[in-house]
Amino acid sequence: MTQSHELVVGFDLDMTLVDSRVGIVRCMQHTLGRRGVTVTAEQLWPLVGAPLEDNLGGFLPEDQVQQAADDYRAAYLRLAIEPTTALPGAHDVVRAIHERGGRVMVVSAKNAHAVRVVLEHVGLRPDVVSGDRFAEQKAVTLREHDATMYVGDHAGDMRAARTAEIMGIGVLTGPHDDATLRAAGADEVLEGLPQLVARLDEFGRARQTR
Repeated sequence: MTQSHELVVGFDLDMTLVDSRVGIVRCMQHTLGRRGVTVTAEQLWPLVGAPLEDNLGGFLPEDQVQQAADDYRAAYLRLAIEPTTALPGAHDVVRAIHERGGRVMVVSAKNAHAVRVVLEHVGLRPDVVSGDRFAEQKAVTLREHDATMYVGDHAGDMRAARTAEIMGIGVLTGPHDDATLRAAGADEVLEGLPQLVARLDEFGRARQTR
């Protein structure tokens, strides 16, 4: 695979750049509660980062999933934006990439409109935003924009990087632990984004030798 020398870093959104747990739990409980299903935050936490329809399908009959997903997305814009915050290091890493003449991508399983609303709310301004992509599907967007590495908290994010044949950097701010991220293909696993800022030049050099 031929790679550009430009630094192009892709990021997942939920629990990678932003702490969205409260909003996601609130909207899932709202949506499922309207259909007579009670769920706890502990049940929902492991599901953060996976496609919405898959998560709803774990609690609802198949014929209710699409309407529930539509209800969730409408509720998300009302209930989930305000409690969402940027994770430590998010602004710093975007700034550091731009200072190096690089580009920042956000590639998420969340729909693109919601991704943009969240990013605007927390004051993050990437160069590229792509939604409705999960796991290996993210690799299509990463390749289209010549991404050089992908950062995420979910095993699906590491599978995306592996499929795109780029460096995968896992962060431990989401539901998946070090072993899970490495088993999915992570080249490195960090506590969070501050550690990525500190090692950005190192990773940039390493990817040129891959």
